[in-house]
Amino acid sequence: MFTIVRDLARQNMEFLCGLLLFAVIVALIVVSYFSPYGATDIYLLPPDMPPDGDYWLGTTSRGQDVFWQLTTALRNTLFFGIGVAFISRIISLVVGLVAGYAGGAVDRVLMAINDSVMVIPQFPLLILFYFVLKDSMTWTALILIMAALGWSYDARLIRSVAISLKTRSFTTQSVYSGMSMRKILIEEHLPYVLPIVFATTMNNMIWSIGMEITLSVLGFTDIETPTMGMMIYWANAHSALISGIWWWVAAPVAVIVVLFLALFLLSMSMNEYNDPRSRLNRMGS
Repeated sequence: MFTIVRDLARQNMEFLCGLLLFAVIVALIVVSYFSPYGATDIYLLPPDMPPDGDYWLGTTSRGQDVFWQLTTALRNTLFFGIGVAFISRIISLVVGLVAGYAGGAVDRVLMAINDSVMVIPQFPLLILFYFVLKDSMTWTALILIMAALGWSYDARLIRSVAISLKTRSFTTQSVYSGMSMRKILIEEHLPYVLPIVFATTMNNMIWSIGMEITLSVLGFTDIETPTMGMMIYWANAHSALISGIWWWVAAPVAVIVVLFLALFLLSMSMNEYNDPRSRLNRMGS
């Protein structure tokens, strides 16, 4: 993996830009651990102060420092996206590899489940879960629900690669040598799909973070947990733009754009790396 990152950084400007932008995001998250204020503390500072030397990004109507609130919210939002992506990657890997290798009835059953999940309207279902669970809708529960909805497209992609790998000579040799299906999938097939997993992880993080922000802005999540969406929710609840407190909205929106741009550039460059023809063209071969 280090070799892939090194090659991409040398040959792909989009990847390098995405990596630098993501490094800025990581730096802000690291800074959040040194915040002098609690994540949910309110009315500690003079409200509605514009950006200045004391408050770099101003303060909110709730008496919070926008900069420190932003770093904590960014940390929670990114960890949420990583949690959803990690769990959904595991599901997509298991379903895709097993379906592609096993074939037959196993493939038909798994793909029937996969296609059923794929056609479910996700946003209305998430809102329904909120109203059903409501008091029990913790961030852990939301991560699990979104992970259960976010694996189907990538599982089908991994399955198509697994079907191709099944016909390769090294797979036949592995079968004749007595390797179990589990060992073949993990030791022989998994390395071939890891680049695809990395690219789809970026896309899944964009999707899950976007959904979290949308749900939070509408108030369909835990409004006491600071996230990027929750910052916009509280700004809207206090009519920040109408009151001229533009920095309360501008700061999270700007960071969201940077985060999405970083993930998009990383995903786009990784997709290009997975295509041999595009990679050779970029290398000038």
